[in-house]
Amino acid sequence: MKETELQGNPFEIEQREWKRRQKNERWKQMLTIASPILLLMLWEFLSRTGLMDIRFFPPPTAIMGTFWEMISNGTLFEHIGISLYRIILGFLLGVIPGVVIGLLMGLYSPIRHFISPIVMALMPIPTLALLPIIIILFGIGDLSKVITIAGSVFFPVVINTVAGVINIDSIYLDVAKNYGAGKVNFFLKIALPGALPVMLEGIQMGQAIALLTIVAAEMMGATSGIGFLIWTSYKAFLLKEMYVGLILISFFGYLFSIMLRGLQKKMLPWR
Repeated sequence: MKETELQGNPFEIEQREWKRRQKNERWKQMLTIASPILLLMLWEFLSRTGLMDIRFFPPPTAIMGTFWEMISNGTLFEHIGISLYRIILGFLLGVIPGVVIGLLMGLYSPIRHFISPIVMALMPIPTLALLPIIIILFGIGDLSKVITIAGSVFFPVVINTVAGVINIDSIYLDVAKNYGAGKVNFFLKIALPGALPVMLEGIQMGQAIALLTIVAAEMMGATSGIGFLIWTSYKAFLLKEMYVGLILISFFGYLFSIMLRGLQKKMLPWR
């Protein structure tokens, strides 16, 4: 009888369900960690046994040795610092106007019809294709790299923000209007929270595009940065240094993605 009551106890059932979910989460985390480790082990094995050409695919342990050497002599920090500066500044200069303009386009039909043709016309053009013009206008310094990144980030953010606002349930808009919500409150308490889920997806996409753009931008007309490191190492056939740059870009992409996902969970705990 007691065993039957225990099995039917809602608290015990919920506790077992929570433990099951925790176990599943740990299993997923283990799989996430295992896949890159297995890939690196396979790479190491194929390189060491000569099944893969060591000239083009040096073993990961050798690449890590080069990585620590570049850290020790300080050359790597310069490239990382300048690239992060360009990425963060360009990302913010793309996200902030993208969010503001996207909210305005979603809320006000005249603004949407006025700006949409410009956005639709410019969005298919790769920002890197405009890089020569950007360099002519802003020079070959950091500003041209920042503008290039901002342009690449802006479009996915503005498009997703508009979609998020348009998809807000009309009942919330009607309630806000009926209660006389001011423009600022309407903007901050209805439009922004309502568009947030879709908008954050656009921002997530924007950070990935920012990393792709910085590498290509630093390969053209730059004297420092991770992209510059990758390109010059490739031209000099210093493939270990090139792989160090590629691994750094991969690492920062993963790190930024985790940070944005964490922010998304904090801001949208119900999702």
